[in-house]
Amino acid sequence: MPAAPAQPVTATVPGTEHRASPRALVAATLTLVLAFAVSSSPVPLFTTYRRADGLTDGDFSLATVAYFAGTILALLVLGRLSTHLGRRPLALAAAALLLAGALVMLRVDSLAPLALGRFLSGLGCGIASSAVMSYVVDAAPRRPAWLATMITSQSPMVGLTLGALGSGLIVEHGPRPTTTVFLVGAGAMTLCLIALAIAPETGPRLRGALASLRPRVAVPAAARPLLPALAAVVVSTWAMGSFYQAFGPSVVADGLGTDDAVVFAVVFSAYMLPSVLGAPIGGRMRAATAQRTGMTVFAIGVLGVLTALALDSVVLFIAASVVAGAGQGMAMSASVRSVLSTATPAETAPTMAAVYLLSYSGAMAASLISGQLTRWYGVEQIVIGYGVLAVAAAVVTALCAREPRPVEAPAA
Repeated sequence: MPAAPAQPVTATVPGTEHRASPRALVAATLTLVLAFAVSSSPVPLFTTYRRADGLTDGDFSLATVAYFAGTILALLVLGRLSTHLGRRPLALAAAALLLAGALVMLRVDSLAPLALGRFLSGLGCGIASSAVMSYVVDAAPRRPAWLATMITSQSPMVGLTLGALGSGLIVEHGPRPTTTVFLVGAGAMTLCLIALAIAPETGPRLRGALASLRPRVAVPAAARPLLPALAAVVVSTWAMGSFYQAFGPSVVADGLGTDDAVVFAVVFSAYMLPSVLGAPIGGRMRAATAQRTGMTVFAIGVLGVLTALALDSVVLFIAASVVAGAGQGMAMSASVRSVLSTATPAETAPTMAAVYLLSYSGAMAASLISGQLTRWYGVEQIVIGYGVLAVAAAVVTALCAREPRPVEAPAA
């Protein structure tokens, strides 16, 4: 019989009791999905920028690094703030930053506005990865127990997919795509601001807001044995996601022989969207089993991507991306489920911040290194490094994955 997902602790100190709220859950989930949709919307425009403004793969890699730098800064400095100020104020700040990023990118004619807009988007997504995800965990009902972890682990993938597909369609069939894409993004964030403004607060408001701004990464003591497998999963899978963001348009244009933005969006979505399908499959397994199985599938998919690029096969590239994405969903969802099962409500925000700090750090490091390597190597050679990373991560996960030991809440 499949193991039931471990459930996060529901109370620790006065003021941290579970406060399920359907209205807050809808507002937080909408914000989480649309935040990542807006963050991925510039990517299908990279080919347009390269053709019209002379931007290079190195420029796009640096813009991706700017995005990840913003997320990491937000997670380090603001990752625990929602425990003190509340989830909703930080969620509103995330939506406002993403709105500002979309407005900055209305006029991209060089690397500077693209990097600034991506940095602001990164700040917003960094806050979303902590405060908004914690908002979801707070607002979700206790049953089904897997709902909160599925939303928090898979909303980024759904959002990234929607953003890429919507932007790709606008690029190919819409008017003035370099403007329209970001006007749509600004409208989406305005909708989120309205939804959040009328949603109730659900999180704790503890003392120590100023002290929480000191950069510190913390996870519950019970989660520390889970960190080696967690790090292997999130670093490798998010690094591969950064490959699709930074080099996807070039792969489609140069390696696969087309510059159609919709084709790129489909290729990008082929990696991101199957993650949502992999998550519930992994949810029916014990966490460690799902991590090992998911990473094995992920590594097989990444090796298939390498083979597809060597053979110039679009069909094989998409099929292999689907396999890798499904494996990512299984492993990532199980990893989030494991660490959340050890966290109290007051520890949820810093725990989510730590998880996504690892994720974004791996993605940024991969983007920075691969961007520098474009000076000497082509994308077909650079992607081999991602394949090595995927196989190494699968081996580490196989050796280090273990079942969590949820901490029971003390009696009231």
